[in-house]
Amino acid sequence: MDTSATRDSGEPGGDVPAGSSRETPRRFSRDQLFILISAASMNLGSMMAYSILGPFFPKEAENKGASNTMIGVLFGCYALFEFLASLIFGKYLVHIGAKFMFIAGMFISGGVTIIFGVMDQLPDGPIFIAMCFLVRVIDAIGFGASITASSSILTKAFPNNVATVLGSLEVFSGLGLVVGPPLGGFLYQSFGYEIPFISLGCIVLLMIPLNMCILPSYDSDPSEHSFWKLVTLPKVGLVAFVLISLSSCFGFLDPILSLFVLGKFNLPAGYVGLVFLGLALSYTVSSPLFGLLSDKMPHLRKWLLVFGNLITAVCFLLLGPAPVLHIKSQLWLLVLILVVNGISAGMSIIPTFPEVLSCAYENGFEEGLSTMGLVSGLTSAMWSVG
Repeated sequence: MDTSATRDSGEPGGDVPAGSSRETPRRFSRDQLFILISAASMNLGSMMAYSILGPFFPKEAENKGASNTMIGVLFGCYALFEFLASLIFGKYLVHIGAKFMFIAGMFISGGVTIIFGVMDQLPDGPIFIAMCFLVRVIDAIGFGASITASSSILTKAFPNNVATVLGSLEVFSGLGLVVGPPLGGFLYQSFGYEIPFISLGCIVLLMIPLNMCILPSYDSDPSEHSFWKLVTLPKVGLVAFVLISLSSCFGFLDPILSLFVLGKFNLPAGYVGLVFLGLALSYTVSSPLFGLLSDKMPHLRKWLLVFGNLITAVCFLLLGPAPVLHIKSQLWLLVLILVVNGISAGMSIIPTFPEVLSCAYENGFEEGLSTMGLVSGLTSAMWSVG
């Protein structure tokens, strides 16, 4: 693994001879497999830690004196500080080091997840609320560091299969979002408030020695280009707007859909999570397919973005459904629309990263880890804005 720092972006695993960097190797090298394992562990652990709060923390926070508005702001501040962290870490990725940033981010996420498990011991009121904000902000910074470093390392290791790899790893992100809430709810009901956070935080921390051993280091020269030059490119600006709008769509569903399902269909609270599974599972399953399609036929990326966004718009019209359509709201229709929406989200989200990266290269950005850090930080930041 000590030779990985000397490989250029056209030789991701050392298997591709010079002069054939655009050819896809038939199988992954050892370093590439290790990078996939590291990224998958980070996606799974971070998404579980992010989603574990949903089932029981709002109730606990309310009992500790936090208002509903304050709880909403507490969840929202995570996205704000992830946005800021992604921009900063993307800019200074080369100076800090991708491997160090990745591992440090995981360490922070695991540590603050454990700290969240002892928050119930704090006095009710302002002290509890202030400490929750502080821990949540630190968690967002840690996640911003990990996800920025992870995307950059993956792009460096798989320059010809960026969308395929990122799409495949979305399976682990989706799995974390699917498994986190029911696992957290089960541990909470069985053992109380502390155990869900402490156990998950320990799992994330135990991944760190593995990643320290198997994750290769990459060296690169700092870039002379800036986020401003990248985001002012017309195509990049358009893709950024797509990311913000798609992220907003998912953000709208989080607080509203569960209340709508409970009020409209009188379902038991335990079944609401199953309704959300339609969206999460269809996105998880379809993402690798659209990633492969995006890599094999780059000219289709713009059409995936166009039709993905159009289908998403139609899905949101049908979720209610909109009064002008004069369609009766039914549970089976709602679940079907969520499934289609998950597929359209895969169409729209997966091609964005490779499209921004290729646009940067076309406009004079050098091929290297520095540019990948800028692109990774920008896409993460735009998602957080939404």
